[in-house]
Amino acid sequence: MPNPREIHRRMRSVKNIQQITKAMKMVAAARLRRAQEKAASTRPFADKIASLLLTAVGDRTAVTGLSQKDAPLLAQRPVRKTGFIVVAADKGLAGSYNSNLLKHAMAEIAEADDYYLITVGRKAKEFFQHRGYDVEKDFFGLSDKPNFEYAMQIAKAAVDAFKTGEVDEVRLISTRFKSALSFTPETLNLLPVVPPAAEGKGGKSGDILFEPSGEVLLAQLLPYYVNTRIYAGLMQSAASELGARMTAMSSATDNASELLSALELSYNKARQAGITREITEIVGGAEALQQS
Repeated sequence: MPNPREIHRRMRSVKNIQQITKAMKMVAAARLRRAQEKAASTRPFADKIASLLLTAVGDRTAVTGLSQKDAPLLAQRPVRKTGFIVVAADKGLAGSYNSNLLKHAMAEIAEADDYYLITVGRKAKEFFQHRGYDVEKDFFGLSDKPNFEYAMQIAKAAVDAFKTGEVDEVRLISTRFKSALSFTPETLNLLPVVPPAAEGKGGKSGDILFEPSGEVLLAQLLPYYVNTRIYAGLMQSAASELGARMTAMSSATDNASELLSALELSYNKARQAGITREITEIVGGAEALQQS
């Protein structure tokens, strides 16, 4: 059995760790509220932009006469190489958040004939590089507090690869936030923008009047659509990361409390055993003196 000094040293170490995990839990909880509000506010806006753009693209009057040069983000071609934007975290200590997302990404990449990989978050870059994957572009430093400029940088890398023909489609792999305890990996087909008519949702020719012209409208909306969808994905992932970290740190704090209780019991037993042994030695010594 460890002596009381060793147990006391371990108790002090566990208390220090508990203070750290408790502080991290409180920080994550405070930041989660703000991230949750931003994620909730960006989702309807992103969906509305997507609806507006897809409605415009689905109306034949808007795309009549458009060439691939006029609207390169609409170009559909045989898929030989798929671009993946994988959004993970910069840091660990977030439970299964990173592992679940990266396993999902691995499965998606395995189904592609060839891949072009853009990682967001230090954990994603390290994960794929460690397994021998080629990472073409990587972004990190703002996984839990993204902004729109950050999303535009990521979008530019993906759009440039699509425009040059280096990739034939782009998919965004991120995490959809439902609650602090519920978030799931998801894959969004980002490029090319698919007209609703191809999905059985398109309207009839002439349903919509455009001012300015459809060409000008699409030239503005298409890049903005990509930026907005990526930004919404980043916000969803940030809220999921903070929720996972808050839950993980809460569990770690509770486990530290249980461990402290067990160590305190062992400490008291060790102290009691030491006291009993000392009393036994004193009694034995006294009896020896009396007999002599």
